[in-house]
Amino acid sequence: MDIKPIETWGSKTNKPFIISGPCSAETEDQLLDTCKQIKQLGINVMRAGVWKPRTRPNSFEGIGTEALQWIESVKKELNVEFAIEVANPQHVEEALKHNIDILWIGARSTVNPFTVQDIADSLKGVDIPVLIKNPINPDLALWQGAIERVAGAGIERIGAIHRGFSSFQQSKFRNEPMWQLPIELKRLMPQIPLIGDPSHIAGERDLIYDLSQKMLDLNYDGLMIETHRDPNQAWSDAKQQVSPQQLKDIIQILNTRIPNTDDESFTNKLEDLRGRIDQSDRELLEAIANRIRLVEKIGDYKKENNVAVFQVKRWDEVYKSREKWGESLGLNSDFVKELVKLLHTESIKTQTRIMNKKEDNHDS
Repeated sequence: MDIKPIETWGSKTNKPFIISGPCSAETEDQLLDTCKQIKQLGINVMRAGVWKPRTRPNSFEGIGTEALQWIESVKKELNVEFAIEVANPQHVEEALKHNIDILWIGARSTVNPFTVQDIADSLKGVDIPVLIKNPINPDLALWQGAIERVAGAGIERIGAIHRGFSSFQQSKFRNEPMWQLPIELKRLMPQIPLIGDPSHIAGERDLIYDLSQKMLDLNYDGLMIETHRDPNQAWSDAKQQVSPQQLKDIIQILNTRIPNTDDESFTNKLEDLRGRIDQSDRELLEAIANRIRLVEKIGDYKKENNVAVFQVKRWDEVYKSREKWGESLGLNSDFVKELVKLLHTESIKTQTRIMNKKEDNHDS
């Protein structure tokens, strides 16, 4: 894929590239007033929901095409750019007709390859930046596939938006970050700019700064932060929107990291530490391989004696004891629990495979 770096998209995409604006364009006055205050912070790319796909009906689903006329008016008055979500070819046509500068494909669209392909087909021959949000469910292939479909339409200015994933687990977040997925996307597609959407991950404005800083710590290229002149009165997603003043407070204390440095002493020290990590990882994998060999012996022994693979009492002992061991070593409790669960799952798979393996019968 021939993807252009975000720095080449235009004069208003300096790192970190910040897009801000209300969740929804509610009234022309609300949109203009909010964007005026945001522009005073040095932000020149606005966002606003025109069509709002909601989980359930009978809630505010966006003003629609009329809001595009407001956006055109705000663009002219403030000399700013605008990004909006599109969910079908008709949206794309309307957006282009009203001089929208950036399009994004939302999470509910990314989950459906048919929808993404329809949007991609409508973009052929168009030169416009397109941002693609991660799918609602944690499926990296869907996210990657959506990017590839849009790139296949000839779009060269493509970015990915990390907005979190739905989960049944209880969490302080509206959508689980699942950081390993955007990190893996960046490994697989390093040329794709990555933009964080702390608003949708957080669901609560008090969490937005910490999420934004973590995203910059992970070398994200930009942030999309929902901002409303009076967040508590917003017609949609009120809790996750910040006021222009709150946005200013967040931006002022954000620390943008440099991706690398030419400092020789730093590089030498870093390489030394990385070498030690490489050695530790090798020793760790050797220990895991040894553990699996022991598990195989246990599996053989259980099979010989017709004993069930899963032993509840033993698993409870392992789970609790390893958590204590980890705690004594200063390890994060949640990390240890997840690691032990992974090891146990592999143990169950290994022993089940042994139990179900058919023996070769040879005539004597």
